Amino acid sequence: MPIFEYECSRCGLVSSHVIMGSSRRRERRGCPGCGSARLRRVMSSFAVVESESSRIASFDASKPRDDSFYRDSRNVGLWAKKRAKEMGVDLGSKFEATVEKARSGKLIKEMI
Repeated sequence: MPIFEYECSRCGLVSSHVIMGSSRRRERRGCPGCGSARLRRVMSSFAVVESESSRIASFDASKPRDDSFYRDSRNVGLWAKKRAKEMGVDLGSKFEATVEKARSGKLIKEMI
């Protein structure tokens, strides 16, 4: 059961549609916003999964980051891990546990 995304030529709304088996050609889809039948299929968004070790390897600790970088909980502790790896320092399991608490929000709850 694939999910396809369509953009309305009239209002520009992008909507997702579940396509059931052989009904792909028979079923007429309409825009949920304006009802127009003039839809064109667009590329769906996707995510790329990257391991933490590959994220650390590609992370440049010398570049400044914008606010959106720090909103991603996966980036908590990334700078410290990268710098420690560059210096050959093992930060230990206590540091790893603290980073995981910070990423999950538990660290802040403990501080309150």
